[in-house]
Amino acid sequence: MNNPYLIEHLRSIPDFPIKGINFRDVTTLYKDAKCMQIMVDELYELYKDKGITKIVWIESRGFVMASALAVKLWAWVVLARKPWKLPAKTVSEEYEKEYGKDCIEIHEDAIDENDVVLLHDDLLATWWTMKATYDLVKRFNPKNIFINFLIEITDEGLHWRDLFDGIELTTLMKL
Repeated sequence: MNNPYLIEHLRSIPDFPIKGINFRDVTTLYKDAKCMQIMVDELYELYKDKGITKIVWIESRGFVMASALAVKLWAWVVLARKPWKLPAKTVSEEYEKEYGKDCIEIHEDAIDENDVVLLHDDLLATWWTMKATYDLVKRFNPKNIFINFLIEITDEGLHWRDLFDGIELTTLMKL
């Protein structure tokens, strides 16, 4: 994919949040209508024939694309949120991150065994949240699960894709 227009409009912030990290700020993509259209169109082309019934969007930047893609795919949106943000009864998955433990939750009635689920987040570099969300969704035994990130940071020493072995994982940009 690697659409040049998207790459041109993706902001990089050196040494954020700590020295040595080149932070990829996707908010610049969300504020440009052409970028939004490109991303929705590319995501639609990737998943239009997969039978997606539910799209799980991870808090919070993942929420931005949910409605537009869900309308095009005729799918429901499932929110994956931090604890105590969802109003009904939830199912949760705790996980370790680089600076401690965290937790992700979805409503207990959000997914069933007839669903084909697309999990989406902005960046395949902060993999721990996606892995926890994937493990959580698997507990519902859906027919199939697909994973998508807007951006994948490629580095010879990084092997995040290995965490999702056997799952179709796509990205719109590889940097």
